[in-house]
Amino acid sequence: MPKACPATILPALLALPTLVPVAVADTQVPPERRVIVTATRTPTPLDEVLAPVLLIDRAEIDRSLALDPSELLRFRAGIDLSRNGGPGQTTGLFIRGAESNHTLVLLDGVRINPGTIGIAQIQNLSPQLLERIEVVKGPRSALYGTDAIGGVVNVITRRGRDDWSAEAGVGAHDTTSASLVGGFGDQALGLDFGVSWLDSDGFPTRTDSDVDRGYDDLGVTARLSGRVGAGELALKHFNASGTTEYVDFLLTPVDQDYRNATTALEYVGALGEAATLRLAASRLDDRIEQNQSPDYLRTERDTFDLQVDFAARGVHQPSVGASFADEDASSESYGSVLSARTESWNAFVQDRISAGRHDALLALGYTDHETAGNATTWNLEYGYALTSAVQVYASTGTGFRAPDATDRFGFGGNPDLDPERSSQYEAGVRWRPDLRHRVEAAVFRSDIEDLIEFEILSFDPFVGENRNVARARVDGLELAYGYTGEDWQARVEATLQDPEDRSTGQTLLRRAKESLSASLVRGFGPLQLGLDLLATGERLDFGFPAPVELDPYLLANLTAAWRIGDHWTVSGRVENLLDEDYELADGYETAGRGLYLSLRYTP
Repeated sequence: MPKACPATILPALLALPTLVPVAVADTQVPPERRVIVTATRTPTPLDEVLAPVLLIDRAEIDRSLALDPSELLRFRAGIDLSRNGGPGQTTGLFIRGAESNHTLVLLDGVRINPGTIGIAQIQNLSPQLLERIEVVKGPRSALYGTDAIGGVVNVITRRGRDDWSAEAGVGAHDTTSASLVGGFGDQALGLDFGVSWLDSDGFPTRTDSDVDRGYDDLGVTARLSGRVGAGELALKHFNASGTTEYVDFLLTPVDQDYRNATTALEYVGALGEAATLRLAASRLDDRIEQNQSPDYLRTERDTFDLQVDFAARGVHQPSVGASFADEDASSESYGSVLSARTESWNAFVQDRISAGRHDALLALGYTDHETAGNATTWNLEYGYALTSAVQVYASTGTGFRAPDATDRFGFGGNPDLDPERSSQYEAGVRWRPDLRHRVEAAVFRSDIEDLIEFEILSFDPFVGENRNVARARVDGLELAYGYTGEDWQARVEATLQDPEDRSTGQTLLRRAKESLSASLVRGFGPLQLGLDLLATGERLDFGFPAPVELDPYLLANLTAAWRIGDHWTVSGRVENLLDEDYELADGYETAGRGLYLSLRYTP
C-alpha cells in the first residue's frame, strides 16, 4: 500500500508560501541544440546527428521520480523491457528487436556490461545521480567494439558544483529514498559528488508466490578534476551496492549482494589548434554474491582508451581512436566453476562531413578479440536537406557481439563459438518547421546471423551445447512527434516492427510488434502536471513445450511537481494509474497502482 507523506513535509510547505513558476522547457536552449556524445564519440549538437538517438535530460528524470533508468527508457520508441519482478530485479533492454545482450551500456563512457552474462545491471543505477541518458539505436560496433548490435545506452552522472540538491522520498511498498548531490571548487580544482539511498520492501517477484521481496541500494559518485597544462585531468568513481531479494525456482526466499563499480582516470586536452586528445584508463568491478549458496558472478575489466579528434578542415572533421581491454570473468553456479581471462583490441577511424545541404558520416572499426577472432565493422550515413526544415537520410552499418564467458565455458559452453553479427539498413525523414515542433519517420531492417543458442544433442543422458545456429530479421517503422513550448511539452512515439526468428518463423521472445508511447506536460505557474502513457501489444515468452503469450497492456503514470519559493519542490507520481495487471516476463509480477512523493531542496 502507498505510504503517507511524512509529517515533516506539511510544516515545510506552510513555512514557504512564496510560489515560483515551474518551467516546462528551457526555451533558451532548444532540444535540437543540446549536445550528445554517444553517437559519434565526440560532442555533437543533437540536430547534426544522423543516427537515430534519444536524449533523456535532467528535467525529465526529476519529473519521473523513477526508481531506475529502465523506468524512463520503457516509455521511448524502439525499446522493449523485460523484468523479473520489482525494484532491483534482473532487467533486460531490447533495442529495435535485438537481444538484451546486444545493448552496450556505458557509465560516463565506461563499458559496464559484465563478461559473464552480458546484460548490464542498469536496475542498480540511481536516477538521482544522473544528469542524462543518451541512447543510439542501431549498430555502433565500429566505434565501440563488441555488444553494440542493437544500440548503445550511455548513462552520464551529474556534476554537482552547478547543481546542488537534496531530496527525500517515500512511496508504495514501504519505499524510502534520499539523495544529496553537490560539489566544491572551480575549473582549476574541483570536486563533484553524489550519494543516494533507496530501500523498498517490494512485492512478490513471482505470480505464484505471496512473499514480498525487497531491495536496497547505496549509490556513490565522485569526480575530482583540475587543469593540467592545456587540458583537464579527472578522476571519476561510481559505486552501487546493496541487496536484492527474490525467490528461486522452487519459490524459496533467497537474496544476493551486488556491487557495480567503475573507476576512471581521464585526460582531455588540446593538441595545439589542430586536435583534441582524450586519454583514459578505467576499471570495472561487477559482482553478485549469493547469500544462501557459494554461487557468484564476477567481472573485473581494465580498459585503456586513446582518441584524437581533429579540428574541422574544410568539410571534414575526422577522429581516430584505439582501446585495449583486459577482462577477468568468473562464476560458480550449482558447483560448476568457470574462469576466463580475455584480451581485446579495438581501433576506429571516423569522418564527419558537412558540405552545404549534404551531411555524412563514415566510420570503420577493427576488433581483435582473443577468443572470437577478428571483426571489421562500419557505419555509413548520409543526409540531405531538402529545405531548411526538412532532411532526408539513409544509413547502413554492421555490428557484432563476441561470445561471453558463460557462452564459452558455462553450461553447454563451447569455446569455438563465432561472434554474432548484424547488419542494418535505415531510411528516414525529419521535419522541424520551427524550434517548437519536430516530426520524424524512419524505416529499418536488421539482419542478425550466427546467434548463439543452446542446442540439445541428447535427452538420455541430457547433453547440449551452445552453437551459432539461429538467425533473426527485424523490419520496423518508427514515427515520432514532439512539441516544446513555454507551458506545454508533448511527445508521441510509435513503433511497428516484425522481430522474426528466421530459424523457426516465430516472433522473437519478449518483443512486441507494436507499441505507442505518449507524454504530455503542462505548467500552471508553480504547478507542473504530467502524464506518461505506454501501450504495448502482445509478446511471446519462454514456455514449454511451446512459447506462451503475454497479454497487451496499457501503462499510465501521472506526475506532479509544485515549486514553493526559490528552493523547495514537492513532487509526486502515481505509478500504474489504471492499476493494470500485466507481465514483462512470464510468471513475474509487476507493480500495481502506487503513490510516490518526494521533497527536493535546491540552494
